[in-house]
Amino acid sequence: MKRDVRILLLGEAQVGKTSLILSLVGEEFPEEVPPRAEEITIPADVTPEKVPTHIVDYSEAEQTDEELQDEIRKANVVCVVYDVSEEATIEKIRTKWIPMVNGRTERGPRIPIILVGNKSDLWPGGSMEAVLPIMSQFPEIETCVECSAKNLRNISELFYYAQKAVLHPTAPLYDPEAKELRPACVQALTRIFRLSDQDLDQALSDEELNAFQKSCFGHPLAPQALEDVKMVVSKNVAGGVRDDRLTLDGFLFLNTIFIQRGRHETTWAILRRFGYGDSLELTDDYLYPSLPVPPGCTAELNHFGYQFLQRVFEKHDQDHDGALSPLELQSLFRVFPVAPWGPELPRTVCTVAGDRLPLHSFLCQWTLVTYLDVRRCLGHLGYLGYPVLSEHNSQAHAITVTRERRLDQEKGQTQRRVLLGEVVGARGVGKSAFLQAFLGRSLGLQEPTTAPSVYAINTVHVSGQEKYLILREVDADGPLDVTSDTACDVACLLFDSSNPASFAFCTRVYKQRYLDGQTPCLFVSSKADLPPGVWPPGPSPAEFCRRHLLPAPARFSCAGSAAPSTAIFSQLATMATFPALVRSR
Repeated sequence: MKRDVRILLLGEAQVGKTSLILSLVGEEFPEEVPPRAEEITIPADVTPEKVPTHIVDYSEAEQTDEELQDEIRKANVVCVVYDVSEEATIEKIRTKWIPMVNGRTERGPRIPIILVGNKSDLWPGGSMEAVLPIMSQFPEIETCVECSAKNLRNISELFYYAQKAVLHPTAPLYDPEAKELRPACVQALTRIFRLSDQDLDQALSDEELNAFQKSCFGHPLAPQALEDVKMVVSKNVAGGVRDDRLTLDGFLFLNTIFIQRGRHETTWAILRRFGYGDSLELTDDYLYPSLPVPPGCTAELNHFGYQFLQRVFEKHDQDHDGALSPLELQSLFRVFPVAPWGPELPRTVCTVAGDRLPLHSFLCQWTLVTYLDVRRCLGHLGYLGYPVLSEHNSQAHAITVTRERRLDQEKGQTQRRVLLGEVVGARGVGKSAFLQAFLGRSLGLQEPTTAPSVYAINTVHVSGQEKYLILREVDADGPLDVTSDTACDVACLLFDSSNPASFAFCTRVYKQRYLDGQTPCLFVSSKADLPPGVWPPGPSPAEFCRRHLLPAPARFSCAGSAAPSTAIFSQLATMATFPALVRSR
């Protein structure tokens, strides 16, 4: 919503533009009227919408055409004033003033216009019969107010409607020619309906309607008011009420009649509560609340975030089998502009038969997104309606920023729940298979894929505490000669026990990337089921680790169809949690 409102008054000479402004400010009709009033600013605390309002007068005798065009460009709304007793001033609305205001904006958004019929004290019959055809011709006209600067009639109302035209514009919501909601408005209200439909039965029960009403307006509807709403809908929309519940068609109809009856501020209140701005897009302030993550710190979901996501999961697990099917996941994604997760998801987290996503894996994926890109996570929580459906007004409350990794290393242990491990090795040593084994898939169960993932996330237990461990596969052809000390919590250097050259690759990476840092490192001999190769002269893997005060190389194999051992992943997580213990050993 705009932070302030600028109202420009236009019209023929002697129609009373200046008198209207002075009557509003002085609360009496001025005895002497200057050719033009100075710009007036009304403070926010005395306006109905609590927004500062600037009122600007225009005098054709005192201002040039260039000055007028400049004022029109700066205005948020234009009040075209006419004399209800002078038909010529009414005709000039159509032939002069509206073309002057919006004649150059055929392709862009038009400035909203309020028609102001002044001097109603001189013409008791009013002018609406003459004005209605003009209002039908120009859709940018929001309303018409007849008033009297002399009698102070409808003076404050005219400026209220001018404010309202800016803060709650009709044009983005409603097409007056087609007499229907615009597509962007339908799309936004449809998303709001889906978020409010907690049981996904495509209708809002009385309980869901009252939760929605309380969230948007601070109080539930009285039982009789609720019945009256459904009665109006059922009389006007076929299928608007089903089994005593409000359907999407009924919900859209209610908002249509709000707008048609001049209560579009009601629809705007709903839209803004759910994060929409004047363009009917979710605002950056809603999607991306401030959450600084200093260098060396990481972002983790806290219990508020996990509780909310568990409720989202349970809402969309329609068959209650403890896992989201691809169709159920697609239903969850309907409130997003595009699917937030790609086809690599089944290679990143554990799935069950039919690529179904259990709750544990659902939370793992959210944990990964939060760790890798906290801004993206904030946006995703916003699309799911966290600020509206949770107890907090910002999804930043769902995320905790950890202390700096350097402090963890100095203290010798970490309280982080999410740990990052790098998996480094030459081509062909089995890095991808190692990541899939972390997800419980033996080599015999790993199928070829066109959507590989360089990440895998699962939970492990360290000293009785559950930790999320993220494994990231490091490209063997990438830049490995830079320190990774601040980028990960543990490094896994993977070599093929049947290929001594792969061990030489790991030793070179270790010396370039980890030797002078604080990151715990574990050499892992993959493909331990194969016969060892012929090793050239020089230190063996065990001897190399002993010389550099590293843990002895671990042996690992995921061959066969049995579930791979998880011991090595627990070891990596333990080393990441207690780096000082690794160094002391």
